[in-house]
Amino acid sequence: MENDKQGDGNALEMQNSVVQLDSNNTKVTLEEKPELDEEKNGEVPEQGVDAGHNEDLPERGHWTGRFDFLLSCIGYAIGLGNVWRFPYLCYTNGGGAFLIPYLLTLIFAGIPIFFLETALGQSLSTGGLSVWKICPIFKGIGYAAAIISFWLNIYYIVIIAWALLYLFSSFTKILPWESCDHSWNTLTCTTNTSANFTFMQDPTRQFWERYVLEISESKGLHDPGEIRWQLSLTLLLAWIIVYFCIFKGVKWTGKVVYFTALYPYFMMIILLIRGVTLPGAAKGLEFYLKPDFSKLASSKVWMDAATQIFFSYGITLGRSEERRVGKECRSRWSPYH
Repeated sequence: MENDKQGDGNALEMQNSVVQLDSNNTKVTLEEKPELDEEKNGEVPEQGVDAGHNEDLPERGHWTGRFDFLLSCIGYAIGLGNVWRFPYLCYTNGGGAFLIPYLLTLIFAGIPIFFLETALGQSLSTGGLSVWKICPIFKGIGYAAAIISFWLNIYYIVIIAWALLYLFSSFTKILPWESCDHSWNTLTCTTNTSANFTFMQDPTRQFWERYVLEISESKGLHDPGEIRWQLSLTLLLAWIIVYFCIFKGVKWTGKVVYFTALYPYFMMIILLIRGVTLPGAAKGLEFYLKPDFSKLASSKVWMDAATQIFFSYGITLGRSEERRVGKECRSRWSPYH
């Protein structure tokens, strides 16, 4: 009898150590109690090794919709790399023949890398540096991409400053690069298009070299000259514009791209219509796109095509995305959906 009572007491003690009553007199196990408390507070404990290190991190911003992310990707394809660089490369590398290495590189390199980078960003929902935790030996690629993006931003913003200076200079009845009647023009300036430009210069070139850059006042790279206050102000304005495009995070940027991605296409359509309606446009297009297949034997043409693909698609620059947007591109292989 004493043994039975002692066994019953031990069983009761074990039961009390596992089961307790909550405020509603409902039996809840101690193992379940912390989970219920966390669910009651709307918090779900993080799993994994780094769970304790993420407590103080702010919540990562997400795209508000798939169309926002789509427009941000489209915006990559309308940058200076396509508007300025592609026509030059196409002309110097065989005209229409350049499209052959360009399209082959697009199919076998551009699209796969674009898909891989986007899928990694969507699956891991992280940036270009931390994404290489999946393979730490390649984390140097993330640092290299960040450094490249830094230098790209530094010199692209200067080009935007030049463009803003041209924009403000155009608010005149007569454009300053149309005539030779300005203080920066020299005796070699001429508006005669049939002149010998070996010795003469058109006003457009002198406006660029002598007014915008003032390179005529410099003796070389060792003599950068004085600071151009006009360019300083336009550069400051460019950085302010960039700040207000990103200061609220990706949700705000998703709204900004509605303008920054679509407006350039609108302007290019206008310029295209204007260009093809000018006299001699057909001859110019024939001269520009006439294929020279002998150029394909040069490795430089293929390297230029591959480089241009990277410029066009903005790949290898640490593209990241939010998990719930565009889930289809990773749903077949990713363990994170």
